[in-house]
Amino acid sequence: MTHTLHRSGSKESLKNDYVFLAMASREFNVNGAAPKLKKIAEIFAKYNPVNMGDMSSGQPLTMARGVSPESIIKGISDRSIIHAVYTDKDTVRKVLKELKDADLGISVVVSGIFDDVFGLCKEVSVCGSFAVDLSLGILGKTQLLPKEEILDITTMCGHGLISKYLVMHQIEKIRKGETTVEEAARELAKQCVCGVFNPVRAAKLINEILKRRDN
Repeated sequence: MTHTLHRSGSKESLKNDYVFLAMASREFNVNGAAPKLKKIAEIFAKYNPVNMGDMSSGQPLTMARGVSPESIIKGISDRSIIHAVYTDKDTVRKVLKELKDADLGISVVVSGIFDDVFGLCKEVSVCGSFAVDLSLGILGKTQLLPKEEILDITTMCGHGLISKYLVMHQIEKIRKGETTVEEAARELAKQCVCGVFNPVRAAKLINEILKRRDN
């Protein structure tokens, strides 16, 4: 199971949303994993992710905490869980190739549209995987969920730290001219402390919401 799995939205909107997660196995190779995880984080940072973070230290968009990619890498420990988000297949291909060449023996999860992810893995000869997770949707009192257009944004934080009310508040501020779409997306991204929220996709989704409401 991974908190990067349950992102909702159309296939088209998810085509520019790829999340990497790297961590050591608590029962297998956690002791002494920090140098390997730091190397992975350096590879992530090299390709300019739109977001990046460590579950223990946070992510760069959480400006109040003074977190930077450099400080994230410096603070990585054996038990760190590091993330990076990219928006295009070409970059993902390069990251996968460099991770393969580094051969660090650390588990890496890549979330995205299955056809795209498997296709990229095949291109760089990452043969096979030990597990595949598939989100089966949301069960229960789904009538209590926000509208799909809002859910597409909030589910980019896998730990549920982005409130639907904050999304609606930011949209209203944009309509009043009190903020921009990009600033609103960054404000939402700040709430996702582990760094898996995609602010570029969020901005696109907000723009689509505004267009629908203005028509």
